[in-house]
Amino acid sequence: MRARVVRVALVAAAVALVLLAVPLAVAVRYTFFADERGELERDAMAAVVQVGPDFTAGDPVELPRSRPGEALALYDTAARLRSGSGPSTGGGTVHRALAGSVVAQSQSGGELVVAVPVSSSERVIGVVRASTSARTVWSRVLWGWAVLLGLCLLALGAAVVVARKQAAALTAPLEALARTSLAIADGDLTARAEHSTIAEIDEVARAHNTIITHLAQLLEHERHFTANASHQLRTPLTGLQLGLEAALADPEADPRAALAEAAERSRHLDHTIDEVLRLARADVGTLPLPANQPVGELLEAADRRWHGVFADEGRRLTTAWEPEAGRLPVPGRTVDQILDVLLDNAHHHGQGTVTLTLRDLGTALALDVADEGTKTLDPRTIFERGIGDGSGIGLALARQLAGAAEGRLALASTAPTRFTLLLPLREGG
Repeated sequence: MRARVVRVALVAAAVALVLLAVPLAVAVRYTFFADERGELERDAMAAVVQVGPDFTAGDPVELPRSRPGEALALYDTAARLRSGSGPSTGGGTVHRALAGSVVAQSQSGGELVVAVPVSSSERVIGVVRASTSARTVWSRVLWGWAVLLGLCLLALGAAVVVARKQAAALTAPLEALARTSLAIADGDLTARAEHSTIAEIDEVARAHNTIITHLAQLLEHERHFTANASHQLRTPLTGLQLGLEAALADPEADPRAALAEAAERSRHLDHTIDEVLRLARADVGTLPLPANQPVGELLEAADRRWHGVFADEGRRLTTAWEPEAGRLPVPGRTVDQILDVLLDNAHHHGQGTVTLTLRDLGTALALDVADEGTKTLDPRTIFERGIGDGSGIGLALARQLAGAAEGRLALASTAPTRFTLLLPLREGG
């Protein structure tokens, strides 16, 4: 592109120079010849002043000294040479001056000729002829054209320099944009086109950056969806599989009870899939809230799912809430998923007894999930993805779900560890 910009600039400069130089060359030629004719006429006029009326009686006339390369001659009314240097008989130019009593000019035979009539008592008594070689004038014209050509070449050289600089200024942002695109193609989604001084290229760069930003968000959204789905589905699937395998391994097990438990776990799994898909369809804060459920029912369901998990490791899971508070409505599937994340976190990273507590704050509900662990946790980073000694997904997902439910999830204390979910009270059941 740089070469193309330089070529276009040079063609434009060359056309402009031609359009300017050709009239100037013509003007130089015309001016030099007109100036020379003017000089010849002035020298002839100066000679006319020295020709007295006695010239016709045969008195000698002394003409002034001419310029180098110039010839001055005096002719009588018969066009015969009387004084000075020139042809013995005047040519057509002298005859025109004698006949018309006016200054006559001509260019013939390689000479510039000016003839000025000499008058006495309102009568033409002779003609002063001034001449010079046209070659002398042409040499000055050629020198003038050479200077003009040099100026044109100088202007063309300056145009080359300016064109190269402009081409570099125009192409540098595009080359930078191309490098940014290649970096993005290599997987660096943080690469962005930089600002330049060219508005049109900046507009392209802004559109490019907007596209990449949206693309990065979509890819991040997709990665989060994959991670969320893997994290949230693993535990329910494992629980469903273990429950069925335990029922199959025990010949005396009640198949109806095993099927009922499997049905409940599959419904929970279905709710998990719906919630993960809901997060994948829109950004946090713009999601439609799921249907309300009494919070007590959610706590009882969570206790059924997780009681055996903790019991297998010799740990206890206790729940506590007031009956009136348990009837208050909350976004069912969302709270269900948040409780699973918090209980799973307490199962893998906590210690001792796990307590699930519901508190009615009047305008909001507080759900506390506490264990007896005393790990040092940073409240500012604990909810970031990739933080901690696990996958770093669960708590980030739980906070995202809490935001989708218009609530807030926070680390309330670290010794012992306690997470608190605050949910505004909603109307309806």
